[in-house]
Amino acid sequence: MLKRIFKFLSSRLVLVVLLLVLQLYIVIELFGGLPPIVDIILTVIGLFIVIELVNSSKNQSISVAWIVIILLIPGFGALIYLMFANKQIPKGLRRLKEQKNLDPALVLPQDTRLLEEIKLKSKSMEKQFEYILRAGSFPVYENTDVDYYPVGEDKLASMLIELEKAEKYIFLEYFIIREGIMWNSMLDILIKKVRQGVDVRVMYDDAGTITNLPDNYQETLESYGIKVHVFNKLRPVMLVQMNNRDHRKILSIDGKVGYLGGINLGDEYVNRLERFGHWKDSAIKLEGAAVWSLTVMFLQFWNVLNNIEEDIEVYNPNYEFTGQGYVQPYSDSPTDGEALGENIHLNFIINSKKYLYIMTPYLIPSNEMKRMLILTSKSGVDVRIIVPHKPDKWYVHAVTQSNYADFIANGVRIYEYKPGFIHSKNLLSDDTTGIVGSANLDFRSYYLNFESGAIMYKTKAIDGLIKDFEETIAASIEITEADVLNTSRIKRAIRQVIGVFSPLL
Repeated sequence: MLKRIFKFLSSRLVLVVLLLVLQLYIVIELFGGLPPIVDIILTVIGLFIVIELVNSSKNQSISVAWIVIILLIPGFGALIYLMFANKQIPKGLRRLKEQKNLDPALVLPQDTRLLEEIKLKSKSMEKQFEYILRAGSFPVYENTDVDYYPVGEDKLASMLIELEKAEKYIFLEYFIIREGIMWNSMLDILIKKVRQGVDVRVMYDDAGTITNLPDNYQETLESYGIKVHVFNKLRPVMLVQMNNRDHRKILSIDGKVGYLGGINLGDEYVNRLERFGHWKDSAIKLEGAAVWSLTVMFLQFWNVLNNIEEDIEVYNPNYEFTGQGYVQPYSDSPTDGEALGENIHLNFIINSKKYLYIMTPYLIPSNEMKRMLILTSKSGVDVRIIVPHKPDKWYVHAVTQSNYADFIANGVRIYEYKPGFIHSKNLLSDDTTGIVGSANLDFRSYYLNFESGAIMYKTKAIDGLIKDFEETIAASIEITEADVLNTSRIKRAIRQVIGVFSPLL
């Protein structure tokens, strides 16, 4: 026990946190020592910032959170806003947008015949696909088989089989990698494939792995011949880019088989390590033409972050596979000024006609999304949202619960997954359309993180989604108006206060 405590206290995470606290203390002390006139000037600046926010086209919930901070802490609140809130995406990350050799609009051409074909079947779906194509430059595909995995155990079993088949390359990008049964079983195959001449590349987020991997883990993987990039390494500096994380979960094998979804590479995701009860997560496997989009997503990141250029067309297998329906993989980025992930979800909500089912670990919608969900319910659509019964973060769950009263009063049905923690990020509508991805229904996913997902129309994976929602709802408890009223006033007040600042969490 003492050895474990010492290891934690001497870890890089603790060092980063301590240095950040020290910097914050210095900023506060410097502010307190400034002449009163500076305080007055910052207070006046704060009032102008508030006026700007009131009239801004920014997300209203984010504006309200900053307005409260600026008014609660006059002067210092304005200073914090100027330091962190209105910053541009750092130059290094902006290059993801600026590169031309990997611009999806150029390397991912759309078969326009498909859009005309879809339009005849569903004008609303054609518009949804068209939006993603125009705003994100990601095409819609047929000739792709889509399998749905309702739990991490199913995805792992499939991945191990497909990794063994790799002949040319394995591109792997995840927010979290944790040493254990799941990752080690994959790593054994990756090492073997490197020895066979397969190009193996691994990219993971530093914030997602800092407590899960040794500090020198990059060097360990590289010693096996695996190419590695650690995304946006945490540094003990108060910089806005430390908040931008790579939350995507992407695997491309030879450009023929790929995986997307919410499942990271840790034992809790396959229930070999118990955290918060049964861990419910999901993913999809693509086989066919659509995997090329996943490969381009990965290479776009890889080449820019490693400051290299390569002919990506050599990685295109031009692989066709007979599949049912249509699928459109996409990636969302905070570098382009387009809230692609949120808008895809909003479009999905708007286009639902009979029912709309959602699974999400965090229910922290913007005012716009909240109104849209309520309006959809009032329009006669059966809207149901499933969230965890056993949360991983109490304060985030408190914000989730703060939304229950408004939703339930307006016909939206709320369920908590009783066996444990639900980490799936899925949407299902009208027995025909679904989304599986990495984005939660919260501000961090929509505005700060790099995310990935896929929208599906009439694929065989929809049948799996339908069955999974039915079984998950059956295993959940429905939250009623009586449950909300039985919550103490103190708890309700705490939830509302935290809710005000939720856009900044």
